[in-house]
Amino acid sequence: MDVNSKRGTRVAWDELPAVITAYLPAHEARDTGTAVGAFAADAVVTDEGRTYRGLDEIRSWLINGGSEYTYTTDFVGARRVGEAEFDVVQHLEGNFPGGSADLHYRFVLDGALITRLTIAP
Repeated sequence: MDVNSKRGTRVAWDELPAVITAYLPAHEARDTGTAVGAFAADAVVTDEGRTYRGLDEIRSWLINGGSEYTYTTDFVGARRVGEAEFDVVQHLEGNFPGGSADLHYRFVLDGALITRLTIAP
């Protein structure tokens, strides 16, 4: 879904749930403790076609995923696409193949915790 599509309601960074605005900078900074703390115990993450289930697998993904690359991220935009679902688009620049990418971080929340995160172009 393109952030400019008609699906969902556009939201600004400061209108996103606190768990998302805490998680994304922690993920970029490789602050594993803060990032893992954003997830429910039974959360599921899908990134680069791989699925990680539960806090141990998510912690390992956060520590090892993309560790061979350095990059920066910039918030492009976000949409609320359901009662507890958000699509946040981040622009990445770095030394990974291609050098730049716009990625969708699709969050499903349960209260103040992330239960599902899918990262995809």
